Amino acid sequence: MGFPCEDVVVIREAEAAGEPAEITVSCPDKTGLGCDLCRVILFFGLSIVRGDVSTDGKWCYIVFWVVGRRGSSIRWGLLKTRLLGVCPAVTAASGLYAFYHRQQEMLAMEQQPQVFLLKFCCFDRMGLLHDVTQVLCELELTIRRVKVSTTPDGRVMDLFFITDARELLHTKWRKDETCDQLRTALGESMMNCDIEPASAEIAAYLQASPFLPPPITEEMFILELPEELHSNSSNFSTKNLSVTVDNSLSRVIRLYR
Repeated sequence: MGFPCEDVVVIREAEAAGEPAEITVSCPDKTGLGCDLCRVILFFGLSIVRGDVSTDGKWCYIVFWVVGRRGSSIRWGLLKTRLLGVCPAVTAASGLYAFYHRQQEMLAMEQQPQVFLLKFCCFDRMGLLHDVTQVLCELELTIRRVKVSTTPDGRVMDLFFITDARELLHTKWRKDETCDQLRTALGESMMNCDIEPASAEIAAYLQASPFLPPPITEEMFILELPEELHSNSSNFSTKNLSVTVDNSLSRVIRLYR
């Protein structure tokens, strides 16, 4: 006998302005569930004003009272979908759950989602990363890592390592949908957009470490300078130029003087 998924997450929107909305989660318990639920809620721009957690070690009942920013629009349907995504799979309220859940966790560890590299170039502006993140969230794309590089002329190249909750990013229409949504949000400032599967080497590094190795990073961030900078470079004097590289601070921090 299954447990209705619509009863796992129940959202009751605020009845009046200024009052908090109520999010109720009732599902099998797992380590880190509360943290995962809070992360999703905060990711949607909501503030948690109160919480109540009850658990017997196997099943939990959690209630969040949340408020959004004034004038903001919350996609409650998508929020519910994301919250369901972090809840353990529910088959039945019986002893069979523990065995099933262990099998599901082992399967999830073996079947890691495919990582894609979203690369786009545009002119930098205030709030750029916020707008891009919002678009990707609405498309149900999960951001694993972000690498940003800027040029002296105000251009920026962003590399987003993402996975698709729908597992459809390998299709042309899904890639086109993502790029079209980004163009709509960024307007004429966006110059190009490309989505391709991340190499096996990059995917392996993302699983093992939050940092990419320097050779991969340097290869990705080769940007062509504007022609006017190339034409003016010959006029610069390098007689008094000195560059010092200091790697002693950290293995992930490189200081240039």
